[in-house]
Amino acid sequence: MNIEITAPRTLAARIKLPSSKSISNRMLLLSELAERKIKLTNISDCDDTFVMRRALNERPEVVDIMAAGTAMRFLTAYYATHESTDIVITGTERMRHRPIRLLVDALRSLGANIDYEGEEGYPPLRIEGRRLEGGDICLPGNVSSQYISALLMVAPTMVKGLTLHIEGETISRPYINITLNLMRRFGIVIDEPDEQTYIVHAGEYTGGDYLIENDWSAASYWYEALALADEGEVVLEGLFADSLQGDSCVSRLFAPLGVATEFRGNDAVLRKGATSTARYVADLTECPDLAQTMVATCCGMGVPFRFSGLQSLRIKETDRLLALRQELAKLGYGIEEHEGSVLEWRGEHDAIRQPLPMATYDDHRMAMCMAPLSRCRSKLIIRDAQVVSKSYPTFWQDLKSAGYGTEEL
Repeated sequence: MNIEITAPRTLAARIKLPSSKSISNRMLLLSELAERKIKLTNISDCDDTFVMRRALNERPEVVDIMAAGTAMRFLTAYYATHESTDIVITGTERMRHRPIRLLVDALRSLGANIDYEGEEGYPPLRIEGRRLEGGDICLPGNVSSQYISALLMVAPTMVKGLTLHIEGETISRPYINITLNLMRRFGIVIDEPDEQTYIVHAGEYTGGDYLIENDWSAASYWYEALALADEGEVVLEGLFADSLQGDSCVSRLFAPLGVATEFRGNDAVLRKGATSTARYVADLTECPDLAQTMVATCCGMGVPFRFSGLQSLRIKETDRLLALRQELAKLGYGIEEHEGSVLEWRGEHDAIRQPLPMATYDDHRMAMCMAPLSRCRSKLIIRDAQVVSKSYPTFWQDLKSAGYGTEEL
Protein backbone atom coordinates (compact mmCIF):
# COMPACT_ATOMS: atom_id res chain seq x y z
CA MET A 1 0.00 0.00 0.00
CA ASN A 2 1.34 3.41 -1.02
CA ILE A 3 -0.02 6.63 0.49
CA GLU A 4 0.19 10.22 -0.77
CA ILE A 5 0.47 12.62 2.16
CA THR A 6 -0.38 16.31 2.27
CA ALA A 7 0.07 18.30 5.47
CA PRO A 8 -2.01 21.06 7.08
CA ARG A 9 -0.36 24.38 7.93
CA THR A 10 -1.93 24.40 11.41
CA LEU A 11 -2.07 21.30 13.56
CA ALA A 12 -4.81 20.84 16.15
CA ALA A 13 -5.50 17.31 17.33
CA ARG A 14 -6.26 15.02 20.24
CA ILE A 15 -4.63 11.62 19.72
CA LYS A 16 -4.98 8.34 21.61
CA LEU A 17 -1.55 6.82 21.20
CA PRO A 18 -0.94 3.07 21.02
CA SER A 19 0.13 1.21 24.13
CA SER A 20 3.86 0.89 24.73
CA LYS A 21 5.24 -1.99 22.68
CA SER A 22 8.35 -2.18 24.85
CA ILE A 23 6.42 -2.51 28.09
CA SER A 24 3.76 -4.79 26.58
CA ASN A 25 6.28 -7.35 25.36
CA ARG A 26 8.16 -7.33 28.66
CA MET A 27 4.97 -7.71 30.67
CA LEU A 28 3.67 -10.53 28.47
CA LEU A 29 6.85 -12.46 29.19
CA LEU A 30 6.81 -11.64 32.92
CA SER A 31 3.16 -12.71 33.10
CA GLU A 32 4.06 -16.02 31.49
CA LEU A 33 6.96 -16.49 33.92
CA ALA A 34 4.52 -15.72 36.75
CA GLU A 35 2.23 -18.50 35.47
CA ARG A 36 -0.19 -15.82 34.23
CA LYS A 37 -0.87 -14.48 37.70
CA ILE A 38 -0.21 -10.96 36.39
CA LYS A 39 -3.32 -9.38 34.81
CA LEU A 40 -2.52 -6.83 32.12
CA THR A 41 -4.59 -3.87 30.94
CA ASN A 42 -4.01 -1.81 27.77
CA ILE A 43 -1.82 -4.35 25.96
CA SER A 44 -0.50 -3.10 22.62
CA ASP A 45 -2.26 -4.39 19.49
CA CYS A 46 0.74 -3.88 17.19
CA ASP A 47 2.39 -6.62 15.12
CA ASP A 48 5.32 -7.10 17.52
CA THR A 49 3.01 -7.76 20.45
CA PHE A 50 0.71 -9.94 18.36
CA VAL A 51 3.51 -12.38 17.58
CA MET A 52 4.54 -12.48 21.25
CA ARG A 53 1.00 -13.30 22.35
CA ARG A 54 0.54 -15.88 19.61
CA ALA A 55 3.79 -17.64 20.45
CA LEU A 56 3.03 -17.78 24.17
CA ASN A 57 -0.63 -18.79 23.77
CA GLU A 58 -0.47 -21.27 20.89
CA ARG A 59 2.98 -22.83 21.44
CA PRO A 60 3.44 -24.06 17.85
CA GLU A 61 6.39 -26.25 16.84
CA VAL A 62 7.67 -23.46 14.58
CA VAL A 63 7.37 -19.90 15.89
CA ASP A 64 7.42 -17.21 13.20
CA ILE A 65 8.01 -13.84 14.84
CA MET A 66 8.01 -12.04 11.47
CA ALA A 67 10.04 -8.79 11.82
CA ALA A 68 9.79 -8.49 15.62
CA GLY A 69 13.34 -8.20 16.95
CA THR A 70 12.15 -7.82 20.53
CA ALA A 71 10.16 -11.05 20.30
CA MET A 72 13.13 -12.90 18.78
CA ARG A 73 15.45 -11.95 21.65
CA PHE A 74 12.94 -12.35 24.48
CA LEU A 75 11.48 -15.65 23.25
CA THR A 76 14.91 -17.15 22.55
CA ALA A 77 15.80 -16.69 26.22
CA TYR A 78 12.36 -17.84 27.38
CA TYR A 79 12.31 -21.05 25.33
CA ALA A 80 15.92 -21.87 26.27
CA THR A 81 14.99 -21.79 29.97
CA HIS A 82 11.54 -23.37 29.68
CA GLU A 83 11.66 -27.09 30.40
CA SER A 84 10.15 -29.57 27.91
CA THR A 85 10.30 -27.06 25.06
CA ASP A 86 11.40 -28.26 21.61
CA ILE A 87 10.86 -25.48 19.13
CA VAL A 88 12.17 -23.66 16.05
CA ILE A 89 12.00 -19.87 16.07
CA THR A 90 12.32 -17.96 12.80
CA GLY A 91 11.24 -14.73 11.11
CA THR A 92 11.32 -12.64 7.94
CA GLU A 93 14.22 -12.62 5.50
CA ARG A 94 15.59 -9.52 7.21
CA MET A 95 15.25 -11.19 10.63
CA ARG A 96 17.26 -14.14 9.34
CA HIS A 97 20.11 -11.70 8.74
CA ARG A 98 19.96 -9.92 12.09
CA PRO A 99 22.69 -11.23 14.44
CA ILE A 100 21.81 -13.20 17.55
CA ARG A 101 25.08 -15.00 18.26
CA LEU A 102 25.85 -12.93 21.36
CA LEU A 103 22.63 -13.99 23.09
CA VAL A 104 22.93 -17.60 21.95
CA ASP A 105 26.55 -17.82 23.17
CA ALA A 106 25.54 -16.37 26.54
CA LEU A 107 22.70 -18.86 26.96
CA ARG A 108 24.89 -21.75 25.81
CA SER A 109 27.52 -20.78 28.39
CA LEU A 110 24.79 -21.23 31.01
CA GLY A 111 23.92 -24.69 29.66
CA ALA A 112 21.23 -23.94 27.06
CA ASN A 113 20.70 -26.29 24.12
CA ILE A 114 20.39 -24.07 21.02
CA ASP A 115 21.35 -24.93 17.43
CA TYR A 116 21.40 -22.82 14.28
CA GLU A 117 19.10 -24.15 11.56
CA GLY A 118 20.82 -22.08 8.86
CA GLU A 119 23.71 -19.62 8.90
CA GLU A 120 25.82 -19.57 12.05
CA GLY A 121 25.04 -16.58 14.24
CA TYR A 122 21.58 -15.90 12.80
CA PRO A 123 18.01 -17.24 13.07
CA PRO A 124 16.30 -19.63 12.63
CA LEU A 125 17.14 -21.39 15.88
CA ARG A 126 16.20 -24.82 17.22
CA ILE A 127 15.82 -24.68 20.99
CA GLU A 128 15.38 -27.49 23.50
CA GLY A 129 14.43 -25.90 26.79
CA ARG A 130 15.81 -26.88 30.18
CA ARG A 131 16.27 -25.33 33.59
CA LEU A 132 19.66 -23.61 33.65
CA GLU A 133 22.06 -23.50 36.58
CA GLY A 134 22.85 -19.82 36.15
CA GLY A 135 26.05 -18.22 37.39
CA ASP A 136 28.27 -15.40 36.08
CA ILE A 137 28.47 -14.13 32.50
CA CYS A 138 29.83 -11.06 30.72
CA LEU A 139 28.27 -9.16 27.82
CA PRO A 140 29.50 -6.12 25.90
CA GLY A 141 27.33 -3.07 26.52
CA ASN A 142 27.54 -1.64 23.00
CA VAL A 143 25.04 -4.08 21.47
CA SER A 144 21.27 -4.33 21.60
CA SER A 145 19.95 -3.83 25.12
CA GLN A 146 17.34 -6.48 24.28
CA TYR A 147 20.00 -9.18 24.79
CA ILE A 148 20.55 -7.90 28.31
CA SER A 149 16.84 -7.56 29.06
CA ALA A 150 16.14 -11.05 27.74
CA LEU A 151 18.72 -12.59 30.08
CA LEU A 152 17.62 -10.52 33.06
CA MET A 153 13.95 -11.51 32.77
CA VAL A 154 14.61 -15.27 32.71
CA ALA A 155 17.41 -15.10 35.30
CA PRO A 156 15.13 -15.72 38.35
CA THR A 157 14.20 -19.14 36.89
CA MET A 158 17.84 -20.28 37.04
CA VAL A 159 18.94 -22.41 39.97
CA LYS A 160 21.65 -19.99 41.09
CA GLY A 161 20.17 -16.84 39.61
CA LEU A 162 22.45 -14.78 37.39
CA THR A 163 25.22 -12.25 37.80
CA LEU A 164 25.53 -10.23 34.61
CA HIS A 165 28.63 -8.10 34.05
CA ILE A 166 28.46 -5.42 31.34
CA GLU A 167 31.71 -4.48 29.64
CA GLY A 168 32.19 -0.98 28.23
CA GLU A 169 29.57 1.68 27.51
CA THR A 170 25.96 0.53 27.69
CA ILE A 171 23.66 1.74 24.92
CA SER A 172 19.89 2.11 25.41
CA ARG A 173 20.27 1.88 29.19
CA PRO A 174 16.73 3.25 29.78
CA TYR A 175 15.32 0.08 28.19
CA ILE A 176 17.30 -2.01 30.68
CA ASN A 177 15.93 0.17 33.47
CA ILE A 178 12.37 -0.57 32.28
CA THR A 179 13.12 -4.28 32.58
CA LEU A 180 14.64 -3.93 36.06
CA ASN A 181 11.74 -1.79 37.33
CA LEU A 182 9.12 -4.26 36.10
CA MET A 183 10.96 -7.26 37.53
CA ARG A 184 11.21 -5.59 40.95
CA ARG A 185 7.55 -4.57 40.75
CA PHE A 186 6.66 -8.27 40.60
CA GLY A 187 8.83 -9.59 43.37
CA ILE A 188 12.31 -10.20 41.97
CA VAL A 189 15.36 -9.17 44.03
CA ILE A 190 18.11 -7.50 41.99
CA ASP A 191 21.33 -6.02 43.35
CA GLU A 192 23.35 -3.42 41.46
CA PRO A 193 26.72 -3.09 43.22
CA ASP A 194 27.91 -0.83 40.41
CA GLU A 195 26.69 0.51 37.05
CA GLN A 196 28.11 -2.45 35.16
CA THR A 197 26.80 -5.34 37.30
CA TYR A 198 23.35 -6.85 37.81
CA ILE A 199 22.88 -9.64 40.37
CA VAL A 200 19.49 -11.31 39.86
CA HIS A 201 18.52 -13.67 42.66
CA ALA A 202 16.62 -16.88 41.97
CA GLY A 203 12.95 -16.50 42.80
CA GLU A 204 9.36 -16.51 41.61
CA TYR A 205 7.45 -13.68 40.03
CA THR A 206 4.43 -12.56 42.05
CA GLY A 207 0.99 -11.78 40.66
CA GLY A 208 -0.95 -8.54 40.47
CA ASP A 209 -2.59 -6.04 38.12
CA TYR A 210 -0.67 -3.78 35.77
CA LEU A 211 -1.80 -0.89 33.53
CA ILE A 212 0.51 -0.47 30.53
CA GLU A 213 1.16 3.15 29.63
CA ASN A 214 1.02 4.49 26.08
CA ASP A 215 4.00 4.74 23.79
CA TRP A 216 6.43 7.66 23.97
CA SER A 217 8.21 6.47 20.81
CA ALA A 218 4.93 6.89 18.92
CA ALA A 219 4.55 10.34 20.48
CA SER A 220 7.75 11.46 18.76
CA TYR A 221 6.08 11.65 15.33
CA TRP A 222 3.54 14.13 16.72
CA TYR A 223 6.35 16.23 18.14
CA GLU A 224 7.87 16.22 14.65
CA ALA A 225 4.56 17.09 12.97
CA LEU A 226 4.00 20.04 15.33
CA ALA A 227 7.59 21.26 14.99
CA LEU A 228 7.11 21.41 11.20
CA ALA A 229 3.68 23.10 11.36
CA ASP A 230 3.22 26.87 11.36
CA GLU A 231 1.30 26.73 14.63
CA GLY A 232 -0.87 24.45 16.68
CA GLU A 233 -1.51 22.28 19.71
CA VAL A 234 -1.62 18.49 20.06
CA VAL A 235 -2.94 16.55 23.05
CA LEU A 236 -1.48 13.05 23.40
CA GLU A 237 -3.48 10.75 25.66
CA GLY A 238 -2.09 8.19 28.07
CA LEU A 239 1.44 9.52 28.60
CA PHE A 240 2.85 9.51 32.12
CA ALA A 241 5.06 12.37 33.30
CA ASP A 242 6.98 9.86 35.44
CA SER A 243 7.18 7.33 32.63
CA LEU A 244 9.41 4.24 32.72
CA GLN A 245 10.14 4.73 29.03
CA GLY A 246 13.49 6.21 28.03
CA ASP A 247 11.93 7.76 24.95
CA SER A 248 9.94 10.10 27.20
CA CYS A 249 13.05 12.28 26.82
CA VAL A 250 11.50 13.33 23.49
CA SER A 251 9.75 16.14 25.40
CA ARG A 252 13.15 17.49 26.39
CA LEU A 253 14.77 16.90 23.00
CA PHE A 254 12.08 18.87 21.16
CA ALA A 255 12.12 21.90 23.46
CA PRO A 256 14.97 23.60 21.48
CA LEU A 257 12.97 22.89 18.31
CA GLY A 258 10.06 24.93 19.60
CA VAL A 259 7.71 22.29 21.02
CA ALA A 260 6.78 22.78 24.68
CA THR A 261 5.17 20.03 26.79
CA GLU A 262 2.72 20.39 29.66
CA PHE A 263 1.20 17.44 31.54
CA ARG A 264 -2.45 17.34 32.54
CA GLY A 265 -3.15 14.12 34.38
CA ASN A 266 -2.14 11.35 32.00
CA ASP A 267 -2.17 13.61 28.93
CA ALA A 268 0.74 15.47 27.38
CA VAL A 269 -0.19 18.81 25.82
CA LEU A 270 2.20 19.93 23.06
CA ARG A 271 2.33 23.56 21.93
CA LYS A 272 4.22 25.16 19.06
CA GLY A 273 6.63 27.91 19.99
CA ALA A 274 9.89 29.47 18.83
CA THR A 275 13.00 27.50 17.89
CA SER A 276 15.96 28.27 20.14
CA THR A 277 18.84 26.50 18.39
CA ALA A 278 20.77 27.24 15.21
CA ARG A 279 22.59 23.87 15.24
CA TYR A 280 21.52 20.75 17.11
CA VAL A 281 24.16 18.51 18.71
CA ALA A 282 23.08 15.53 20.80
CA ASP A 283 24.17 12.08 21.91
CA LEU A 284 21.26 9.67 21.33
CA THR A 285 22.95 6.60 22.83
CA GLU A 286 20.14 6.15 25.34
CA CYS A 287 17.28 6.73 22.88
CA PRO A 288 18.33 5.45 19.42
CA ASP A 289 14.71 4.85 18.37
CA LEU A 290 14.26 8.64 18.32
CA ALA A 291 17.13 9.16 15.89
CA GLN A 292 15.06 8.96 12.70
CA THR A 293 12.52 11.43 14.08
CA MET A 294 15.21 13.89 15.16
CA VAL A 295 17.09 13.68 11.85
CA ALA A 296 13.95 14.15 9.74
CA THR A 297 12.69 17.04 11.90
CA CYS A 298 15.95 18.97 11.77
CA CYS A 299 16.15 18.56 8.00
CA GLY A 300 12.57 19.73 7.57
CA MET A 301 13.18 22.75 9.81
CA GLY A 302 16.54 23.61 8.21
CA VAL A 303 18.45 23.10 11.48
CA PRO A 304 21.96 21.65 10.92
CA PHE A 305 22.79 18.79 13.28
CA ARG A 306 25.27 16.24 14.54
CA PHE A 307 23.73 13.21 16.25
CA SER A 308 26.01 10.59 17.81
CA GLY A 309 25.44 7.30 19.67
CA LEU A 310 23.70 5.69 16.67
CA GLN A 311 25.75 2.50 16.38
CA SER A 312 22.80 0.20 17.07
CA LEU A 313 20.84 1.60 14.09
CA ARG A 314 22.85 -0.61 11.76
CA ILE A 315 21.17 -3.79 13.03
CA LYS A 316 17.57 -2.63 13.41
CA GLU A 317 14.67 -3.52 11.06
CA THR A 318 16.92 -2.15 8.34
CA ASP A 319 20.27 -0.35 8.26
CA ARG A 320 18.71 2.87 9.48
CA LEU A 321 21.85 4.95 9.00
CA LEU A 322 21.90 4.09 5.31
CA ALA A 323 18.12 4.30 4.90
CA LEU A 324 17.98 7.83 6.34
CA ARG A 325 20.79 9.04 4.10
CA GLN A 326 19.24 7.52 0.98
CA GLU A 327 15.70 8.74 1.53
CA LEU A 328 16.56 12.25 2.67
CA ALA A 329 18.86 12.58 -0.34
CA LYS A 330 15.69 12.25 -2.45
CA LEU A 331 14.51 15.47 -0.79
CA GLY A 332 17.83 17.23 -1.35
CA TYR A 333 19.47 16.74 2.07
CA GLY A 334 23.06 15.51 1.93
CA ILE A 335 23.62 13.72 5.24
CA GLU A 336 27.08 12.46 6.20
CA GLU A 337 27.82 9.34 8.22
CA HIS A 338 30.92 9.09 10.42
CA GLU A 339 32.39 6.04 12.14
CA GLY A 340 29.18 4.05 11.89
CA SER A 341 27.65 5.96 14.81
CA VAL A 342 27.24 9.61 13.79
CA LEU A 343 24.95 11.38 11.34
CA GLU A 344 25.68 15.00 10.44
CA TRP A 345 24.02 17.58 8.20
CA ARG A 346 25.71 20.91 7.61
CA GLY A 347 22.64 22.69 6.28
CA GLU A 348 23.13 22.37 2.52
CA HIS A 349 19.90 21.69 0.65
CA ASP A 350 19.33 21.12 -3.05
CA ALA A 351 15.82 22.02 -4.18
CA ILE A 352 14.14 19.04 -5.85
CA ARG A 353 10.88 19.78 -7.65
CA GLN A 354 9.48 16.26 -7.82
CA PRO A 355 11.02 14.00 -5.18
CA LEU A 356 10.90 10.26 -5.64
CA PRO A 357 8.54 8.22 -3.43
CA MET A 358 9.94 7.50 0.02
CA ALA A 359 10.94 3.88 0.53
CA THR A 360 10.32 2.34 3.95
CA TYR A 361 12.62 -0.73 3.92
CA ASP A 362 10.06 -2.81 5.85
CA ASP A 363 10.74 -0.40 8.74
CA HIS A 364 7.80 1.18 10.56
CA ARG A 365 9.89 4.09 11.85
CA MET A 366 11.05 5.06 8.35
CA ALA A 367 7.41 5.44 7.25
CA MET A 368 6.37 7.47 10.29
CA CYS A 369 9.35 9.82 10.43
CA MET A 370 9.07 10.65 6.72
CA ALA A 371 5.33 11.37 6.69
CA PRO A 372 5.48 14.77 8.50
CA LEU A 373 8.03 15.98 5.92
CA SER A 374 5.06 16.34 3.59
CA ARG A 375 4.76 19.76 5.27
CA CYS A 376 7.91 20.76 3.35
CA ARG A 377 6.42 19.63 0.01
CA SER A 378 3.09 20.01 -1.67
CA LYS A 379 2.75 16.24 -1.24
CA LEU A 380 4.85 13.22 -0.43
CA ILE A 381 4.39 9.57 -1.34
CA ILE A 382 5.20 6.89 1.23
CA ARG A 383 5.69 3.41 -0.22
CA ASP A 384 4.63 0.22 1.59
CA ALA A 385 2.92 2.37 4.19
CA GLN A 386 1.32 -0.64 5.91
CA VAL A 387 4.61 -1.26 7.78
CA VAL A 388 3.38 1.06 10.55
CA SER A 389 1.34 -1.86 11.90
CA LYS A 390 4.53 -3.11 13.55
CA SER A 391 4.15 -0.53 16.33
CA TYR A 392 1.39 2.01 15.51
CA PRO A 393 -1.45 0.41 13.51
CA THR A 394 -3.68 3.52 13.51
CA PHE A 395 -0.98 5.99 12.46
CA TRP A 396 -2.47 6.92 9.07
CA GLN A 397 -6.00 7.21 10.49
CA ASP A 398 -4.69 9.47 13.26
CA LEU A 399 -2.88 11.67 10.71
CA LYS A 400 -6.11 11.99 8.75
CA SER A 401 -8.04 12.94 11.90
CA ALA A 402 -5.46 15.69 12.47
CA GLY A 403 -6.09 17.25 9.06
CA TYR A 404 -3.52 15.48 6.88
CA GLY A 405 -4.49 14.29 3.44
CA THR A 406 -3.89 10.52 3.20
CA GLU A 407 -4.78 9.25 -0.25
CA GLU A 408 -4.15 5.57 -0.86
CA LEU A 409 -2.58 4.96 -4.26
